[in-house]
Amino acid sequence: MLRSVRRFDRYITFQNWRRSAVGLCLAACSGLAWGQTAPPAILYVDVENMVQYCGNISDYSQLAATPSQMSCTLRTFGDVIILADIVAVNGRPATGSMQVKAQSTNLRTAPTAGQAIADTVRNGPFFETLEILQPDGTPIGTFMAVGAISGNPTPGAPSDMIAGNTAIVGGTGAYLGARGQRGASATPVAPRNTSMGEDPANRRIYGGGKQTIEYYLIPMSRPNIISTPTGPAVVHSNDYSPVTAMNPAKAGEILSLFATDLGPVNPGVDPGKPFPATPLARVNSPVDVTVNGTSAEVIGAVGYPGSTNGYQVNFRVPSGAHGTAQLQVSAAWIPGSTVPIVIQ
Repeated sequence: MLRSVRRFDRYITFQNWRRSAVGLCLAACSGLAWGQTAPPAILYVDVENMVQYCGNISDYSQLAATPSQMSCTLRTFGDVIILADIVAVNGRPATGSMQVKAQSTNLRTAPTAGQAIADTVRNGPFFETLEILQPDGTPIGTFMAVGAISGNPTPGAPSDMIAGNTAIVGGTGAYLGARGQRGASATPVAPRNTSMGEDPANRRIYGGGKQTIEYYLIPMSRPNIISTPTGPAVVHSNDYSPVTAMNPAKAGEILSLFATDLGPVNPGVDPGKPFPATPLARVNSPVDVTVNGTSAEVIGAVGYPGSTNGYQVNFRVPSGAHGTAQLQVSAAWIPGSTVPIVIQ
């Protein structure tokens, strides 16, 4: 993964070379801030094959038993299960599953027969689990949302969040401890409505609806490029000398940045345990680096051996970058603060 650097074990000499400034920080720090305040983490999750299974089956032996397509009219107070496939996050290919358990209450301020009168307009309460994977099936993380489906967005919601009143109440993996809110952000293709009697093994064969769901995340921690007495911990990969105004980076050059809070690694490491040197612990989540907002080629991202929350990311400076540039690292689509580097 990191063969663009002549020998990846050379980065260990960086810790020895600057033990007082970066090495000890990588071993002990838990998220030093640097630069501008990190922007909010907003994830646009595209789902397809969305099918809504309504509970019109009283005989449990008939649940998921019919191989052919069925139909169902959802009634007030009826149970609902929604299943869908994750296909992208923020435009980047991904896989995973969305599961929703809900109940129809059909709250309306001016109800028709069979709807529930109320001061709000909502289709019903629901609980959602969203489990996101890399395209190769590597798990990234999960978050859970609880709230009321449909209706107007809540006060303070992002302007493109067009519906829903739902709180993100927790997460696992890269989203451990996350909070926030969830809502629809694009006009959906309605889910296919069917009975809970239909065999869900055929869901992708028969197809379903599409939707873009927006998740406004408040993560428990964010990626941060480590600060040192001489500036951000970014070095030239050929000799591990710091990138400074007197020793600037060059467009097309491979640099190494050192950061905290990039999340779980593979092979896994127990919480509080140091990252191993062999094998290198690769970051589970997608890691992105931008220079002045332009995506850089990420060559590799690993847990720094001997540290408990230090990571090394090798990346190539985009062509055309010049002058004082803002560098940012993100993991699992959660952005960190920007730091300045000088590019010749």
